[in-house]
This record gives sequence, C-alpha cells and structure tokens, in this order.
Amino acid sequence: MRKSSVTILALAVAGLAACSSDVSWEVPEEVANEGTDRIRAQHGTVHGNEGILAFGTRSDSDETNGAVYGGIGVNAYLWRASLETIDFMPLAQADPFGGVIITDWYSPPETPGERFKINVYILDTVLRADGVKVAVFRQTNGTDAGWADAAVDTNTATAIEDNILTRARELRIAAINTQ
Repeated sequence: MRKSSVTILALAVAGLAACSSDVSWEVPEEVANEGTDRIRAQHGTVHGNEGILAFGTRSDSDETNGAVYGGIGVNAYLWRASLETIDFMPLAQADPFGGVIITDWYSPPETPGERFKINVYILDTVLRADGVKVAVFRQTNGTDAGWADAAVDTNTATAIEDNILTRARELRIAAINTQ
C-alpha cells in the first residue's frame, strides 16, 4: 500500500514538473480583453464592480499609472516591460500576482563559458522608479570545477531596471495617446 502511494505521489510530482512555462504573451490586448469584458458585462464579477481593496481607496490616478485591480497583482506596464526586456532569456517562472519573474540560465553565444540568470521583482501597482528590482546572477565554467559563481557588475542590474522603466513609460504613453 505504501509503495503504491509513493508511486502515485511521484507520478503527480512528475506531471506537475512537466508543465511547460512556455507562455505566449503575444495576444493583442483588445482580443484578450474582449471576452473578459463581455463576461463581466453579462454576469458581473465575484467581488463586484470595484473589486477588492485591501487598504485605502482607489483613485483616478491609480488607473492612469497602470494600477490593475482584479487582473494581475502588479503594475501592468512594469509587468509587460519586464517581460519584453528579458525576452531573450528562457523563463523559469512568471507570477503576475506576486510580481516575480525568474529566468533560467542563459549563455550568450559570444561567451559560452559564462551564463546568466535574472530575477525581476515588481514591487508596486503604480508605475514608479522604485517599483521594480532586478537581481542578476553570473556563473563561469571552469575546466574541471564546472560552473562556479562569479561577480556581477553592480551597474548591470541598474541598467536592466532602467530599461524596464523606460519601456514601461513608453507603453504608458502609447496607451494614453490611443485613448
């Protein structure tokens, strides 16, 4: 009996591990929202039209800064800009409710003896300069020792954060201009 329970547990874990993180983010926004808006208009939402506010109140400035309630749990512009900025790296995990994006190791073709991993943390629902934090990890491949941790230039994470913020501002400006 115990052996079959262990076998079932192992198969369940293997099944979950086999789930792919290959997510296509190329759905046009108007198509993605079309079905959701139609369903909300017909049936409403579980939490009402205003959603759930844990603290404080919602203001008009929240919506113009990309704050999203009831959708993803972080700033939509920062989330999309983060994914676009690190799209050359394979994703290991992406949690839009917690605001965490973790990449898998990536070796640039120019330098096959080193590899990088990036973690992006979106910290706010408002588009702010301190709303995103990036951690960069680097390893080098020694001849006999295998992969070993190596130092990363402190400006690398800051440069990626700046690229994300710049792209988020561009997305926000484009959204405002289309309204």
